[in-house]
Amino acid sequence: MNSDKTNLLKETPTDHEILDLIKNRWSPRTFADTPISAADLNTLFEAGRWAPSSNNFQPWHIVWGVKGSETYDRIFNHLAEFNQNWAKNAPVLLLGIVDTKTPKGDDNYHAPHDLGQFMANVAIQAQSMGIALHQMAGVDYKAALKEFEFPETYHVATAIAIGHYGGDLEDVPEDLREAETGPRSRKKIEEFTYNGNYIKHADID
Repeated sequence: MNSDKTNLLKETPTDHEILDLIKNRWSPRTFADTPISAADLNTLFEAGRWAPSSNNFQPWHIVWGVKGSETYDRIFNHLAEFNQNWAKNAPVLLLGIVDTKTPKGDDNYHAPHDLGQFMANVAIQAQSMGIALHQMAGVDYKAALKEFEFPETYHVATAIAIGHYGGDLEDVPEDLREAETGPRSRKKIEEFTYNGNYIKHADID
């Protein structure tokens, strides 16, 4: 593989065997030139559609735009500058939005969790299609909510860049290129699971 290309597979040192679709998924900042078709998007949204949600409220809402469209530019304009530096490489941009109220008007504290389940379904479906997602917290959520005319009780939780794996490292800011090629890491299971009471990580030998 050429050194100026991103890795399609990254080193993922798992401690236990897991599905390849999960193991090989990662979040690139550059993408292949292959377009994401309307059929691809509908397949991804269909996967998300069948995610579980509290009381089956399905509080998720997705705004999407294909590169070159007005909606794409409107989403892009509300990304943090840090993310704009590389998200411009993405063929598709999304906003993940939740309704923070139940149908009866009560607070729905589970809505962000449910959107997370929606996007997890999308991510695994995308991986099976050779499509990558990079989810971003860096978005002006208040301005984006107003831009797309959602009610004030809704919340823009995330932005998402979508494209096929691939692309040139030269399209990524130099200070981020190492993250595109280096191994992945995660906390150990012992650091976040408890067979009983909470224990500070510092107390674990």
